[in-house]
Amino acid sequence: MSSSETPTVGKRAERRPRDMVMSLAVLLVPIALLLGFHKYARDGGQPLTVKAQPVLDQARAAKMFPVSEPQGLGKDWYLQTATFKREEGGATLRLGYADPEEEPLLLVESSVATATLIPAELGKEPKATGTYAAGARTWQRYDARPGETALVFLEKGRTIIVVGRSDVQNLERLATSLP
Repeated sequence: MSSSETPTVGKRAERRPRDMVMSLAVLLVPIALLLGFHKYARDGGQPLTVKAQPVLDQARAAKMFPVSEPQGLGKDWYLQTATFKREEGGATLRLGYADPEEEPLLLVESSVATATLIPAELGKEPKATGTYAAGARTWQRYDARPGETALVFLEKGRTIIVVGRSDVQNLERLATSLP
């Protein structure tokens, strides 16, 4: 080939946008079908859940504070995390839930001093905004970290906190479910 000749473009180099769209469709349609099958046929749309019993048993065996387990929340509440940890000055049980609107809520039961626990769980400057009475318990309502509301119940040897971005009614429902 001499320098004056121009190379000819073969048929493969003449791709059109329509060809690219067709190639992508061949890949995306099966992926969409698999995702749809997972979500609707295999309950893939449900939040992940964990079993709380081993963690609750561990917390009860430690005998650091009386452990309360939520009762009667219903099938539209999902336990997503459960941890128990001994720490300096006590121990803390954390149960993380997804409420019926799939908003996260955290239940904390702890024997750690409230002066340490409350800032750690609610932020440096939580603001008390009222109370909520549920049975024999009167909970203190707080504005916690930005966008979060908390209910706090103090008793000798244990603090219970329910905190999250959920509606106040769901916070109250979780608090009321504790025996």
